[in-house]
Amino acid sequence: MSNIIDGKAFAARLRETLATQVAHLKREQGLTPGLAVVLVGEDPASQVYVRNKGRQTREAGMSSFEYRLPDTAEQSELLALVDKLNRDDAVHGILVQLPLPAQIDAEAVINAIAPNKDVDGFHLTNVGRLSIGAEGIVPCTPLGSLMLLKDRLGDLSGLHAVVVGRSNIVGKPVAALLLQQNCTVTIAHSCTRNLADECRRADILVAAVGRPQMIQGDWIKPGATVIDVGINRIAADGGKTRLVGDVDFASASDVAGAITPVPGGVGPMTIACLLHNTVQQACRIAGVPLPAA
Repeated sequence: MSNIIDGKAFAARLRETLATQVAHLKREQGLTPGLAVVLVGEDPASQVYVRNKGRQTREAGMSSFEYRLPDTAEQSELLALVDKLNRDDAVHGILVQLPLPAQIDAEAVINAIAPNKDVDGFHLTNVGRLSIGAEGIVPCTPLGSLMLLKDRLGDLSGLHAVVVGRSNIVGKPVAALLLQQNCTVTIAHSCTRNLADECRRADILVAAVGRPQMIQGDWIKPGATVIDVGINRIAADGGKTRLVGDVDFASASDVAGAITPVPGGVGPMTIACLLHNTVQQACRIAGVPLPAA
């Protein structure tokens, strides 16, 4: 379908560009961008995600450092590891995989990461810089969503964007990024009155509410661009499960001018943007220019 936004293909092109930039940095600057990922516990989904991050990091020619702690690890142990990575010159990006076990304060750990190595963009310093439009590290999923929008629509100035969801991970940073692009932005959420009517006003609709297939096709303005950030696992035939987004894709795709599928839309962009952030920070930390794409 011509209105499908293929995030998987876009992410593959971005990784190819990053691999070319990394090869240039190694050859011309003697610089190898390094990403350290820390996993605490045995969460199956996190293990898969960490494994994919490591593989894609290495495929881009970057250094991948993986650290695994048991789910009984104390917060002090994790903070000591983060401090070590902050001081490691070979590491330009640090990611502590969430969720963390109950005995560990995730906010304290995130804010212990050096702001210039916080390639997830969750440190309070980077959150603050994004909120005022200053240069900083942008969270990966919102950044990937913006890249897909700009690739599809070009100039976003003057468009009305409705963001359904107000999380610190997606909703709020997406809204901030769209404001920087001169969109008129409405943030909607579970307590919004007449939510369907708010969605129908959107030229750009970003769904990041975490409710499977909540947004229906008749909630969407004809021709609008829909970015579905939701990843929800629901029951399927034969006792199996399948992934769906926050948007009912079947009905929405008949109305939208462009729409991201789930899977294969925003999801693949997250790791690609993590690598993008790491390469950028490697150049900033080393004081060398970012190679041309």
